[in-house]
Amino acid sequence: MKKVNIIVASDSVGETADLVARAGLSQFTPDQCDQETARYPYVESFENVDEVVQVAEDTNSIVVYTLVKPEIRAYMESKLQESTVKSVDIMGPLMNILRDEIEEEPYYEPGLVHRLDEAYFNKIEAIEFAVKYDDGKDPKGISKADIILLGISRTSKTPLSQYLAHKSYKVLNIPVVPEVTPPDNLFEVDSKKIIALKISEQKLNKIRKERLKQLGLGDKARYATEQRIQEELEYFHELVDRIGCTVIDVSDKAIEETANDIMNIIEQNDFDELKKDS
Repeated sequence: MKKVNIIVASDSVGETADLVARAGLSQFTPDQCDQETARYPYVESFENVDEVVQVAEDTNSIVVYTLVKPEIRAYMESKLQESTVKSVDIMGPLMNILRDEIEEEPYYEPGLVHRLDEAYFNKIEAIEFAVKYDDGKDPKGISKADIILLGISRTSKTPLSQYLAHKSYKVLNIPVVPEVTPPDNLFEVDSKKIIALKISEQKLNKIRKERLKQLGLGDKARYATEQRIQEELEYFHELVDRIGCTVIDVSDKAIEETANDIMNIIEQNDFDELKKDS
């Protein structure tokens, strides 16, 4: 099977080039080619360019780049021409056309689109929120959260929080552990904001045993025993019944699928509230 490596290089965060690269790759299934993308943000010097091109040569990668500063872009073009690396300049041709059409020099300043984009700031704020309030670190965030995730260990709370944060939702996740009393303010917020992540005993047992093996601890620790898992699941169901929140079974779902279900639930709840107020 053909392997395709893409290096995304940018003098900002690289989101634009990354989206274009992934959009292109999405037209080919994993059965057709093995795909891998690496991002090199903040390419701001000739040394950075040298590194990108060298890595691309070493890994037989395609370089997809968005470089605004003309001197850095020109240097990238020259280095790529000297090499055998295939490349796509996403920003350069459009910038040249716009400059000729408008008959003015552009700012040549990386990242301007994000500074002008309120949605970008909201997303960054949501990402920072998810990190700050991950794994029940600070219950003070409960009242500020758009979504609160509940789940026992290994139900993908953290990756779900990060995925939803990239969709600009402020997400706080709380681990459900029988020995730990949930924060009082969890029972004071609207239960429609709370999503409980359910998982089957068999699936959880398998995941935890694999996790223990990865940590070099074997698979006999209490963490992965049927008795412990049953205790946690029973406590989980008791807590969920007490709160009266929505439950999603994540046993056989990908992160993206679960996240889409959560977003649909939250958006529907918001829509229902609007109908009540109208």
